[in-house]
Amino acid sequence: MTAWQLERSFDFHGRTVRYDVCGSGPPVVLVHGTPWSSFNLRHLIRRLSADHTVYYYDLLGYGQSDKSEGDVSLGVQNIVLSALLDHWQLHRPLVIGHDFGGATALRTYLIDGRAFEKLVLIDPVAVSPWGSPFFRHVRDHEAAFAGLPDFIHDAIVRAYVKTAAFEPLAEAILDGIVAPWTGSAGQAAFYRQIAQADSAYTDEVQAAYAGISIPVQIVWGREDAWIPLERGERLHAMIPGSRLSVIDDAGHLVIEERPEEVIATIRPFLAGDDTARG
Repeated sequence: MTAWQLERSFDFHGRTVRYDVCGSGPPVVLVHGTPWSSFNLRHLIRRLSADHTVYYYDLLGYGQSDKSEGDVSLGVQNIVLSALLDHWQLHRPLVIGHDFGGATALRTYLIDGRAFEKLVLIDPVAVSPWGSPFFRHVRDHEAAFAGLPDFIHDAIVRAYVKTAAFEPLAEAILDGIVAPWTGSAGQAAFYRQIAQADSAYTDEVQAAYAGISIPVQIVWGREDAWIPLERGERLHAMIPGSRLSVIDDAGHLVIEERPEEVIATIRPFLAGDDTARG
């Protein structure tokens, strides 16, 4: 597998956010989650770029973006996305968010008041409670984890990531996921973003879901062990007129496990087919 590389950069208050653009057609913005990066969106990017201009980036503190000490919480990610939309001069784009990317998109729409044409949420972090015992343990002992020997840290990240998939991930995929979290800066960044994860950021907007007025499609891996399907069903009930699509034999990392099914599910929705909503 060739190295994943983002060629463009945006300055966000002195911190670099790496991004790229490809394809042609109506604009669609892709937002990844945690502990992922735009690398995990590559299947969607390639397929959607056939008929869309695809904008994608690494969240602040993730992937190839700035990993220096600072705020990388959900409380800043919507501000980053809003700034990128201005930089890209996008108004009412289609937006697709996975995991924390879904929360970021929701916060950008509800808090920053940015207009979206449609919104696709893939196994999003959106309904409390969330945050695993591992998250809580890292929050209490962030400094100790950041100082682990490299080989122990690598083993922890790989073991953690594997639990997001229903079926075993290929080693090349694991390598691509783990790569941004290696080295002293990457290791510290990995535990920093977990320590700063807080359900207060979704609690802040959860009550506003009932007021979402744009078309929304929710996609869920049926075997998601990180955020069970029941949360997707609750989110579906909270967003008026939303569509819930469940993909079999896939876990939380459905964008890696079943990319063809994800594309087949969302492409008609993006193209204008809202008849199956509800």
